[in-house]
Amino acid sequence: MEARLDIMARPNAAKAFKHIVAAGKALENSTLPLSTQELVKLRASQINGCGFCTDMHTKDAAHAGETSLRLNLVAAWREATVFTEAERAALELAEQGTRIADAAGGVTDEAWANAAKYYDEDQLADLVCVIAIINAFNRGNVMIQTPAGDYQPGMFG
Repeated sequence: MEARLDIMARPNAAKAFKHIVAAGKALENSTLPLSTQELVKLRASQINGCGFCTDMHTKDAAHAGETSLRLNLVAAWREATVFTEAERAALELAEQGTRIADAAGGVTDEAWANAAKYYDEDQLADLVCVIAIINAFNRGNVMIQTPAGDYQPGMFG
């Protein structure tokens, strides 16, 4: 499959996407664990049906030391026993933040309070940013149908 559009060849769109990439890079010094960030990106990408991002974040997480068992169970995290309570809270927040149209109230107070048990306010803010940024990437990639399978760890910096 070829992408419908080489978005990075369009000057205005390339500039916009470079800002989204830069927003993601701003989180590199976050105290939110990298493994949690990658699990959240992977889960949102699965929900959004973004093959490119699912591929990318699976590879990035594996490159960072994540196990294949945990990666294979992200979609079934509620039933899996391999995630910490903190990771489960982050995955719930990611799901509710990704599926905001599915519930009239968006993210529930319960999901937020549960995440707040494990993450301080800086980490919560970073988690919100991770979820928002990956959703932006997912939507762009799904619209232009960026093909999965070509991503190599480190290709974005």
